[in-house]
Amino acid sequence: MTMPSAGVGAEAGDLPAAASEVLPYGAPEPPPEPPPLRTPAVAVVGAGPSGLRAAAGLAAVLGGDVLVLDRGEEPGGVPRLCLHLGFGIRDLHRFYSGAVYAEILASRAAKAGAQLVTRATVSGMSPDGVLRVASPTGPFDVAARATILATGARERQSAAWWAPGGRPVGVYTTEELLETVQVQHLRVGARAVIVGADMAGWAAACALKQAGCRTVLMTTAYPAPGVSRLISAPGKRWLGTLVSTCTRLTRVLGDGRVRAVEVQDVRHGIKGIVECDTVVFASDWIPERGLAQGAGVALDPHTLGPAVDAGLRTDHDGIFAIGDVAHPVDTADGASLDGAHVAPQVIQYLQGHGAGVGTVPIVPGRWLAWVSPSRFAPHGVAPSRGLVSAWPTRLFRRPQITAVQNGHEIGHATSRCPAAPGRVFRIPFSVVRAADREGGPVTIEVD
Repeated sequence: MTMPSAGVGAEAGDLPAAASEVLPYGAPEPPPEPPPLRTPAVAVVGAGPSGLRAAAGLAAVLGGDVLVLDRGEEPGGVPRLCLHLGFGIRDLHRFYSGAVYAEILASRAAKAGAQLVTRATVSGMSPDGVLRVASPTGPFDVAARATILATGARERQSAAWWAPGGRPVGVYTTEELLETVQVQHLRVGARAVIVGADMAGWAAACALKQAGCRTVLMTTAYPAPGVSRLISAPGKRWLGTLVSTCTRLTRVLGDGRVRAVEVQDVRHGIKGIVECDTVVFASDWIPERGLAQGAGVALDPHTLGPAVDAGLRTDHDGIFAIGDVAHPVDTADGASLDGAHVAPQVIQYLQGHGAGVGTVPIVPGRWLAWVSPSRFAPHGVAPSRGLVSAWPTRLFRRPQITAVQNGHEIGHATSRCPAAPGRVFRIPFSVVRAADREGGPVTIEVD
């Protein structure tokens, strides 16, 4: 006995249950269920030092109504991958390894009542600040009264560098190297060249040493390492590393595996070959600005991150930007202090204060690539630590700082700290305090 096929000589009542539920051809599909909506007082995107410090300060005041979202497996950002010392001096007033430092900041945020959600990728932000989040438990939206972008910065991939020769096995960014060595516990090569001599470069050198790989050369186009002598001098002795200034990597040699690099003196054009099997690109940082850009937040043409005022507010109501997303790339404790600074500004915003104050633009002048904040209110809040952050393009041992508005000098200072390319230079906020609110942009120069 043969069974009649569905739809051919069969009655409707004889159809299988699954077939009877099929929509007619061309019928519209029912709309999908909207994702769950969370409505905390404050949402923090990024659980690095700046985001965790902001969350701890806010949760203590708001009774824990703070949600922190991070795409990583654990909170802490890049410092959690660093086993070497050098973290916490300015903000915690102690000397910690990166991993311990990250654990302390995460613990303080959690104890204050902030909810830390990891493996949560924020895929987009609407102009009114609604966040779209993907997580292993399913998507959800977040509509907070205030949103803090603490997404940090990233290194350009080595393909973005002028380094012909492709990308054979053995080429890393700093974060890739730290993941390989500290998380996956995989071996790297035996001889490494690091492109960049800032804090990230020294972190990479420490990780390489722990993995049994010797750093034979750190190359930087700048005239001095991007760290102070307190770090570079003992670092060179402990690591046995040659730091070559005013040089750049021009070619990676190798087919399946790196076998050498070509390095050129930028002053004289002389080139040389350095044998190695590992190359780490530890420089050229750009802000993780995708969320801000997608929401239409104004970007600073110099930092390339969200433009912020002295209170770390963006031009969008209720959206703040802190740490390296606003001015790459600072030290971990510098970013953490940004988080401490933004917390009272967010509280004021939630209370209906601190908005609508006229601001004056600040722009970088001679020998500066960028300054942050990029605007301020002459009689309003000062920036974090009362300092303007800047990125020098030339080395000055004893820099003279001048602020000019409408062709007239309005402030001057002499710094005891050198202004060196490759690291953040701090400028006293007092040099711009005398600005006229109606006098146009203030230009800061170093000479």
